[in-house]
Amino acid sequence: MRRVVITGLGAINALGNDVETMWARLLRGESGVGPITRFDVSDHPVKFAAEVKLDPLTHFQGPDLRKLDPFTMWALVAADEAFKDAGLQPASLPEEARERIGCIIGTGIGGITGIEEQHVGLIERGPRRVSPHFVPKIMANAVSGQVAIRHGLQGTCFTTSSACASAGHAIGMAWRAIQWDDADIVVTGGSESATTPMSLAGFANMKALSTRNDDPAAASRPFDKDRDGFVMGEGCGILVFEELEHARRRGARIYAEVKGYGSTDDAHHITAPEESGRGPARALREALRHARVDASTVDYINAHGTSTPYNDAIETRAIKLVLGDHARKVAVSSTKSMIGHLLGASAAVELVVTALSVHRGVAHPTRNYTTPDPDCDLDYIPGAARQMRIRNALSNSLGFGGHNVSICIGQID
Repeated sequence: MRRVVITGLGAINALGNDVETMWARLLRGESGVGPITRFDVSDHPVKFAAEVKLDPLTHFQGPDLRKLDPFTMWALVAADEAFKDAGLQPASLPEEARERIGCIIGTGIGGITGIEEQHVGLIERGPRRVSPHFVPKIMANAVSGQVAIRHGLQGTCFTTSSACASAGHAIGMAWRAIQWDDADIVVTGGSESATTPMSLAGFANMKALSTRNDDPAAASRPFDKDRDGFVMGEGCGILVFEELEHARRRGARIYAEVKGYGSTDDAHHITAPEESGRGPARALREALRHARVDASTVDYINAHGTSTPYNDAIETRAIKLVLGDHARKVAVSSTKSMIGHLLGASAAVELVVTALSVHRGVAHPTRNYTTPDPDCDLDYIPGAARQMRIRNALSNSLGFGGHNVSICIGQID
């Protein structure tokens, strides 16, 4: 079976508009959460989020500003960074090479920014004022299609959408495409721009969000006893996956090997996870089985860690079901404690972070973990970043619909 490695990274989120800025701030335990500035929140019960601060005018001109939703813009910028990081210029390659480069990117909600904007125009000014760019701008697969067009990628290309597991499924499909010899390179990840009035109201009204309006930076507190909901986040994570020997032939820098992928479903409830933890536990086991990795060699887990009462306890339960006594020796942290919940993009940004952890031998802390919860009794890296050797790592994503994904990456054996 062909082996897959990570050779390029790109990211945009509330901690920065590039990988290195984000990474430095994560290691310092900084928060990207603050008051919402993009729209009026005076009537909203939740008034904060982890917003992206990226000026589209620094990357796009008039026509693109009309044709691209933010979730697609961010993917284009992050993909540019990831290809540059990988030392690749796909558009300059011959067609036969570009036919072997794919693009699989996930999104949970797609172009809801454009949907809300155009709906206002429809109601206030009538159907003739709806933009002719509306449909290709907001469709979920615009994100993968536009990245492929920009770089001339002619291999397999599609978008996955499975709520908070969207990017995880995209990553798994990218890994398999290279394994099965359908591609030599796949750009993959996820993008989401769902911090909008309607999305914020919907999540708040279903009681999923933290309501710490008086202290937004302390609102995302995964695994902490006083957690009260997740924080809306947004952004994009893009990774370049490459067949191992293809990467070696061109002298590429390799961050980590993608070793395994597990995908299951709780088949329980559209929003509530099944409490035993068996569903996500099966995903973790499948990732380890495909990776042919013994659980005792897992040193770090980048948890889904949403800061909701149910998720954190159930994910902890799942980790213990799979790792047994070894679970208490594994370092676990939640990137969402600093950048919020990026919904369909979360798995992508978190795998970018996990790849850096493996490559550089350091894991970031879980911010705001101050009061232990008896139901969450693992090592969540409180306080400061930790220097450590990471042989193998898991990155977990659990989504509405009962979707569970786990990705196993690690050092090349």
